[in-house]
Amino acid sequence: MRIELNNVKPTYMSEAEILASDIYLQDNVVFEQGKKYLIKANSGHGKTSMLNFIYGSNINYIGKVTYKPKNESVFDLRRSKLSYVFQDHKLFPNLTIFENIVLKNNLTNYKSIEEIDVLVNRVLLGHKRNSLVKNLSLGQRQRVAIVRALCQPFDFLLLDEPFSHLDTTNIKIVTTIIDEEIKLRNAGIIITALADAPYFNFDKVVNL
Repeated sequence: MRIELNNVKPTYMSEAEILASDIYLQDNVVFEQGKKYLIKANSGHGKTSMLNFIYGSNINYIGKVTYKPKNESVFDLRRSKLSYVFQDHKLFPNLTIFENIVLKNNLTNYKSIEEIDVLVNRVLLGHKRNSLVKNLSLGQRQRVAIVRALCQPFDFLLLDEPFSHLDTTNIKIVTTIIDEEIKLRNAGIIITALADAPYFNFDKVVNL
């Protein structure tokens, strides 16, 4: 799969605000499957917007976002081609860790229950398996959101500042798991961050 952005600009941002961007209002920006991309920018410069444009959850932009080969619908893309670790997690607070993950997995049955249990244990949340999400710390929620995103097929994994609440130990754990998963699937990753992110060997670093 290949994602292309052509002259994309958020409708709610002025040209002056994105004058220095290597993505916005550029003729042709390409993300290729199997490669790792880091998108750097300060807060308020449109990192989340860019991922939402790619995911199809925000259409408030001019320009074009295209996928090759072309899928029939955004729903098809989200079901089999794109997975997303949202900055605000989008977990169900009154469900447990395990229920949140299984709810996602049930759409495609991509992982077995045993495989999900292994992932939950690897991110050091096995003892919290049946805890309600509303009772978790932000760092714990981040780990749940990452595991949940891995429980579906994808060609690209989108991650919006995914490690902002994690310590070094937990970052190493989740990046190892993500690396394993993307190699297994020959998938690409697009990660946004405020600064350099030394935990992956990126193929390309772009300033938004």
